[in-house]
Amino acid sequence: MKKRLLSLAAFVLSLNGYAANDAAWMRYCAISPDGQQIAFSYKGDIYTVGVNGGRANQITTNPAHDTRPIWSPNGQQIAFASDRLGGMDIYIVDKEGGVPTRITTHSGNETPLAFKDNGHILFQANILPAADDMQFASAQFPQVYEVSTSGGRPIMFSSMPMEDISISADGKTLLYHDKKGYEDNWRKHHTSSITRDVWMCNLDGERSYKKLSTFNGEDRNPVWAGADTYYYLSEEKGSFNVFKANINGGTPKQITQHTKHPVRFLTASKNGTLCYGYDGGIYTLKEGGQPLKVNISVVTDQIDKDIIRQIRSNGATSIALSAEGKEVAFILRGDVYVTSTEYKTTKQITNTPEQERNIDFASDGRSLVYASERNGLWQIYQSSIVNKEEKLFTYATEIKEEKLTNSNVTSFQPQYSPNGKEVAFLEDRSTIRVINLATKQVRTVMDGKFEYSYSDGDQWYQWSPDSRWILSNYIGTGGWNNKDVALINASGNGEIHNLTQSGYNDSGAKWVLDGKAMIWESDRAGYRSHGSWGAHGDIYIMFFDLEAYERFLMSKEELALLEETEKEKKDDKKESEDKDKKNKKSTNDDKKKEEVKPLTFDLDNCRDRIVRLTKHSSSLGDAILSKKGDKLYYQASFEKGTDLWCQDLKENSTKLVLKDVGYGSMLVDKKGENFYMGTRGGIKQVTIKDGKTKPVPFEAIFDYKPALERQYIFDHAWQQVKDKFYKEDIHGIDWDGYREAYRRFLPSINNNYDFQDLLSEMLGELNGSHTGARYYPNGPTLSTANLGVFYDDTYTGNGLKIKEIMAKSPFTLKKCDVTPGCIIEKIDGQSIEAGKDYFPLLEGKAGKNVLLAMYNPANGKRFNVTIKAISSGEQNNLLYKRWVDRNKKMVKELSNGRIAYVHVKGMDSESFRTVYSEILGDENRQKEALIVDTRHNGGGWLHDDLATLLSGKEYQRFVPQGQYIGSDPFNKWLKPSCVLMCEDNYSNAHGFPWVYKELGIGKLIGAPVPGTMTAVWWETQIDPSIVFGIPQVGCVDMRGQYAENNQLQPDIEVYNKPEDSLNGIDTQLATAVKEMLKTADAKK
Repeated sequence: MKKRLLSLAAFVLSLNGYAANDAAWMRYCAISPDGQQIAFSYKGDIYTVGVNGGRANQITTNPAHDTRPIWSPNGQQIAFASDRLGGMDIYIVDKEGGVPTRITTHSGNETPLAFKDNGHILFQANILPAADDMQFASAQFPQVYEVSTSGGRPIMFSSMPMEDISISADGKTLLYHDKKGYEDNWRKHHTSSITRDVWMCNLDGERSYKKLSTFNGEDRNPVWAGADTYYYLSEEKGSFNVFKANINGGTPKQITQHTKHPVRFLTASKNGTLCYGYDGGIYTLKEGGQPLKVNISVVTDQIDKDIIRQIRSNGATSIALSAEGKEVAFILRGDVYVTSTEYKTTKQITNTPEQERNIDFASDGRSLVYASERNGLWQIYQSSIVNKEEKLFTYATEIKEEKLTNSNVTSFQPQYSPNGKEVAFLEDRSTIRVINLATKQVRTVMDGKFEYSYSDGDQWYQWSPDSRWILSNYIGTGGWNNKDVALINASGNGEIHNLTQSGYNDSGAKWVLDGKAMIWESDRAGYRSHGSWGAHGDIYIMFFDLEAYERFLMSKEELALLEETEKEKKDDKKESEDKDKKNKKSTNDDKKKEEVKPLTFDLDNCRDRIVRLTKHSSSLGDAILSKKGDKLYYQASFEKGTDLWCQDLKENSTKLVLKDVGYGSMLVDKKGENFYMGTRGGIKQVTIKDGKTKPVPFEAIFDYKPALERQYIFDHAWQQVKDKFYKEDIHGIDWDGYREAYRRFLPSINNNYDFQDLLSEMLGELNGSHTGARYYPNGPTLSTANLGVFYDDTYTGNGLKIKEIMAKSPFTLKKCDVTPGCIIEKIDGQSIEAGKDYFPLLEGKAGKNVLLAMYNPANGKRFNVTIKAISSGEQNNLLYKRWVDRNKKMVKELSNGRIAYVHVKGMDSESFRTVYSEILGDENRQKEALIVDTRHNGGGWLHDDLATLLSGKEYQRFVPQGQYIGSDPFNKWLKPSCVLMCEDNYSNAHGFPWVYKELGIGKLIGAPVPGTMTAVWWETQIDPSIVFGIPQVGCVDMRGQYAENNQLQPDIEVYNKPEDSLNGIDTQLATAVKEMLKTADAKK
C-alpha cells in the first residue's frame, strides 16, 4: 500500500513540475502567415511561441476551454473557439493577447476554419442547411458560415461540410477535405469509403468541385504550397505523414517519414514553412529539409487542483443493505460509503482514485465486500470493523481492509453467502466462483461458457437462504438472445438445473418465501418490438414447493382462516415449550441460533407452478415480494419515466407508489418490513405494509482528484479493450506499447476535451469501428430556439425574409397569414436590423411562445403572430421528414408512380414499423417495385427483420367468389426491390445490405459501405461525462470472415457529386429508379 501511495504522489508531483518545463500534448498548432510565430492550444488555453521555440506567451487565461486557433492573413489577430458560455463560440483576440471579442452567438458549437480575409472568418456550425440542398439532413453534416471579425449576422458560405479549409492566395480557390458521414475523427489505419478525401472548390463564378485525392484511406488537412500544388496529410504509406501533390494529378510525394504516431494539424506560412503536430509536440519543416521539433517552455501559475474536497448528498450509483436495516452502503464516484438509515452520518470506507463497485454486507453487518480495480485488475476486497464493541460502520473508529482474491483474472460482483462463511464472485466476467473465508479455498460453481457478459454488471446471480444453492442467468449453448434461469449447486459438483427452459428471455431471479419459490422477469407475454429486439416484461413466480404453491393460490379469506389456525397451533406449542423450559436447565444448545434448514426442491413439475404476478407488461426495473407473498413492489415504465408500483396479490389491485423513481436496486431488510431503493443518485426507504416512502439522506465527504481519476480512466479503458475487444489479437497491434506511448501525456492534460482526444487517439490505433471517447460537457444554459423556416440568404434588408415554411413547423400548427416571402421584423418586440445577429433574440425560447412582428411585402400588411418556438432537435426532425418527402416525390415523378420508396431511418422497432406500414399500405402495395433507402442509417439491430420482410414469395391468394382480397404471405413485400446505401451506413446498416445481398433478395445501389457490422459496448465512466466504446462482438459469415473492416461493394456503384446535391439532384436515387423500372418491365 505504501509503495502505491508513493507512485500516486509522484504522479501528482509530475503534474506540478510541468508548470514550468517543456510542454506536451500541444494541440491545433497553427503557424503565422509570416512564418515567425506558432499558435497552439495547451491545457485549454491559447499560446504563441516563436518558430524557433522558447518560452511560450499565454494569450488566453480564462477558466473556459480555448482551442483551435487560426491566424488572420496579416498575422495581427487570432481567432479561436471557446466554451465560455457553454457551447463553443468563435472569439477573436490580438496576437499579443488582451480581452477576446465574441463574434458568434448561436448556442451550438462553432469551429473556426479559416480567415477569408482580414475582416471575415469562415467557421463550421450546424444551424440550417440551404433549402435546395439534397444532402441528408443531419446534425453530423454542419454548414460553413462567414462572419465579420466584428461580429454580426453569419452568412452561409457552404451548405455542404468543408473541413480544414485552405484558401488560395488570390481567394478564387479553396482546398478542403470532405465529410461523408460518421466515423471517429481520430480513427487510424483504416481503408474504406468513409475515409476523407481532399477536394478543390473553384469560387470564381458558379462553384465547381474536383476531387483531388485517390487513396482509399485517409487524406485530409490540405494547405496550399503554390499555385498548382498543395500539401496534405495521408496514411497512404502507413502512419499519417505530410505529402505533396499537384491539383492536376500525378503521383503524390511523401515529405515526412514519421512512424508509429500520426502527423496532425498541418499549416503553412507564406514563406513555405510547414508546421504540424506529432507525438504531442510541434514541428516545423522546410521542404527538402528535416523536421525540427520546436522546444517550448510553458511558464504559468499552477491552476490545476490536485484535490477538490466536496460534500455530496447525491450521486449514489449502487447500494447494499445491512441485515438489520440500520445501514446502507453505497458507491459514489467509485468510492465506498456507509450511511445510517436514520441519520445523515456517513462513513467513507475507501478513498482511491480507482473504482470500487459491487458492494454487499455480511449477515452480521460487520464486514463489507466489494470489487476494486487496482493496478489494472479487478479483485475482491473486504473491509471489516476491528473493535468488537463497535457494531456499525457509520460510527466505527477502526476499519481494516483485506484482499480476498489474488488472481491475475478479472474478479468482481462479490456476494456473501447468507451464513457469512463464503463469498461468491464472477471471475473473467461470467464464471461463478466461491471463496471460503476461513480456508481461502476457491472453487468453481458454474463455468463461464454458460454465460456471456456483454457489459460489466449485466450478470445476475443470488445465493439461496440456506447458502447451498445459487440462482443465475444461463444461456446454455448459443442462447445469448434466449436467456434462462438456472439453479446451481453451490458445492461446485457441476449440478445445474435449467428452470425456465424458455425460448424467451428470462433473467434476474430472486429467492422468495424462504426459498420455496423464486420471482424473475420474463418477456414471454410482453409487447414485442415489431422489428429488432426488445420486449416488455412481467414478473413471474415459480414454486419449488407444492404446499407453498397451494397457499399462494388461496383467496384472502382462505388464507386468513389458515393463518388463524396456524396461530392457535403456534401459541399452544409456545405454551408447552415454556413449561418444558421451567423444568429443564439451560443448555448451550438453547443459546445457539436455530440454523436454516436445507432447502428441498420439487423440480419435476416446477414449470407447471408458474404464476404471472404483474397485470400489465412494461419496461421493468427491480422487484421485491413481501415476506408473506401478498404484495409485489416493482419499478416499471409505461410511458415517460420509471415509477414504483405495488401489486396487491390478494386484493388483485395495482397502485402507484412513487413517480419517476428511475431504475435501481430494491433491497429488503431482515424483518421484511421495509425495503430500500437506490434512485436517481439518492436512497429511499419504503414501508412494505403501507407503501409510505421517505428519503435516506447522506453527507459524503468526497476527495475529487481530477488528475488521478483521469489516470485511472485511461488505464481502465486500455484494460477493457484488452479484455473485451472482439478479436483476442487486437488486430495484431502493439497494444502494450501504445499504452505507454499515450499515458505519458496525462500530466499535460487538465480538462476533459483534451482527455477525450487522448483516449480517442489511443483507441484509434485499434483500426476498429464503434470506438473512441466522447466528452459530454454541460453545454449552454440557454439554447437557441428555431422557427421551422428557411430564410432567404439573398435578402439584405431589415428582418428575416422567409423562403420556405417547413411542413409541421410552428407556423403550420395554427391558422395564420404567414407565407413564403413574409418578413419577420421583430422577435418579442426587439427589431431585427440588417446584418445584425438575431440568435440572441431566440435564446432560451424553445418550447415557449414567441411574438413575431410580420410584414408581407405582397400586400403591404403588417401583423403579429404568436407561435411556439422549437428546439434544434425538433427542427432536425422536420428537416429529416422534408428530405424523405422530397425523395418520395422524386421517385413518384421519375417512375410515373410505378415505384415505391421508403427510407429506413434507424435499425430499430420504430423505423421497422414505419417501413412495414408504408410498404404494405394500400398505395405502395399496388406498385411494381420498391426502393429501400438505407443511406445515412446509423445502425441498431434490424437486419434479419428487414431481410425477412423483403424476401416474400407469393404462394397463394385469397379469392372469395372471384374477388381478389389478398395474398400469402400477407406480411411481406412480394415484389422486386433494391437497397440504396452509402458511405455513411454504419453498424447494422452495413449488416442489413450484406444480408440482403447474401440472400440474393435484390441489388445494392450506391456507394460502398465500410465494414462496421460489430456490436459495441459504450461504457460510461466514474466521471459520467466521459464515455468510450469497445467493439466486442464480431459477426462472422458462414465462410469464417468477419464483417468488421470488410467493405461491402454495391452491384451498381454511383455517387452524388457535390454540385448535384447542392442543386437538388440525387443521382443515386435516380439510378435506383431507373434500375427498378427496368426490373419491373422485365416482370411484365
